[in-house]
Amino acid sequence: MLASKLILKCLERENVEYVFGYPGGAVLPLYEAFRTSPIKHILVRNEQAGPHYASGYARESGRVGVCLATSGPGATNLVTGIATAYLDSIPIVAITGQVDRALIGTDAFQEADITGATAPFTKHSYLVQDAADIPRIIKEAFHIASTGRPGPVLIDIPRDVQLENVKTGLTYDKVDILGYKPNLSGHSGQIKRAIKKIKEAEKPVIYAGGGVVLGHAQKELMAFAEKNNIPVITSLMGIGAFPEDHPLYCGIVGSHGFEYSNVVMNAADLIINVGARMSNRATSKLSSFENNTEFVHIDIDPAEIGKNMETNIPIVGDAKTVLTDLIQKDTLKDHSSWLAEITETKNLFPLIYDADPPCSDLINPKVLFRSMSEMTSDNATVVADVGLNQIWSALYYRIIKDRKYFTSGGLGTMGYSIPAANGAAFATLDQPKQIFIVCGDGSFQMSMGELGVIAEHQLNVNIILVTNSKLGMVRQLQFDNYGKGHYSGTDINFDIDFMKLAEAYGIKSFKVDKNEDFNKVLPEAISHPGPTLIQCQVHPDFIRI
Repeated sequence: MLASKLILKCLERENVEYVFGYPGGAVLPLYEAFRTSPIKHILVRNEQAGPHYASGYARESGRVGVCLATSGPGATNLVTGIATAYLDSIPIVAITGQVDRALIGTDAFQEADITGATAPFTKHSYLVQDAADIPRIIKEAFHIASTGRPGPVLIDIPRDVQLENVKTGLTYDKVDILGYKPNLSGHSGQIKRAIKKIKEAEKPVIYAGGGVVLGHAQKELMAFAEKNNIPVITSLMGIGAFPEDHPLYCGIVGSHGFEYSNVVMNAADLIINVGARMSNRATSKLSSFENNTEFVHIDIDPAEIGKNMETNIPIVGDAKTVLTDLIQKDTLKDHSSWLAEITETKNLFPLIYDADPPCSDLINPKVLFRSMSEMTSDNATVVADVGLNQIWSALYYRIIKDRKYFTSGGLGTMGYSIPAANGAAFATLDQPKQIFIVCGDGSFQMSMGELGVIAEHQLNVNIILVTNSKLGMVRQLQFDNYGKGHYSGTDINFDIDFMKLAEAYGIKSFKVDKNEDFNKVLPEAISHPGPTLIQCQVHPDFIRI
């Protein structure tokens, strides 16, 4: 069997449905093999989008996403997307072509050391030197990507390796990688210490991160929180870990979180951190660490525990497994006075939706996303880009029941939303659901070429395009640091007719500049059989989040 066909056979054994890729000279043998493979190849419009497609597919389906690119610029175009998946712990396998083995190191046409370039932000990478190793390498790659703390794995395959005839069969089933044995169960002694600390705490808070979502531990988190009457705060990546209509929910913490959430977190005497890395974005508004707050940190990645914040009780283990252990133990204590204090805090720091003139003359994005959450289905998926649109949607679109919220939280990659949502749409082709893309006019233009994929496959996505002719988040940072009027490089001076652009791609479009108009057209967009775009005009000075 040709190694190129063997590669696809191995992918079939991993139940790969889609490969999101872009062809080139170093992967020609693979593309020849695709002609007779049941795996569907989706032609992305730029390799930079490929890992985002794979990421959105992985987050929606719970399976490993796969992207493919040729050598040189094709491979280097994957770099940002791979780093995005790494920072958010998303399981993807990136396959790249490479020049022939004899040419490696000669600066051959379209040669690039992609394994070296991505070493800092892959879980592991392979340069295939022998076609006989392909079954083992692909099996290991999917295992590494999807176990422990998930993340991206890269497989770089020289062109001449793809053309080898291979005698070996698909017999590599057992994965036993020396030095890679993820620990799922928390240490019993540390769990006992945590239980003692939880029973002593007067003002405990559960801080839930992306590890809860990735570990499918939402039910266990709710059971633990409800049993002990402990409030839950989430990180940006932890959105969806706990239903936002639950009485114990206390919002999103950090520099772009709710003010009351930061106040509650600062008042806590014990923070039970489940699957969050305590990044600077989450802790920049917190001062409680100087006030003898104690920490229990549960994380499957031992490298994260104590990395950014000193931890009193570290528990290395899977969120679902450790929470199950904690639920079974006696940790009950009366927290009624603490919950009453939190209620008072929420009243002191209410959510403010009013817009100041002249911003009130156009769309109020806070009201837009709150009303959008009232009109969308209970299992809708929202994929947000980066910028003010991300924060507005994160804070005001309510994730309840079976809804999902995806964004680039760790790397903050603009241009993420359209390809990631497309990946999620491919994951749900058999059972279409409501999928919403949220982006600004800056991030939209970074990946609008992927509208071609939306149009070609008539993907069931609804684009909420928030426009203000500015790079809003950077503009807000300039305002905060230098004052009003100190703006530089954040104006989008060319007025784009997004309606004509959507028409060119055959996408039904709407343009609104009033919240009441948005409320009228959203149901029409949702019911439309095919992709839609709603342009929502926001005043450029509406920067208060």
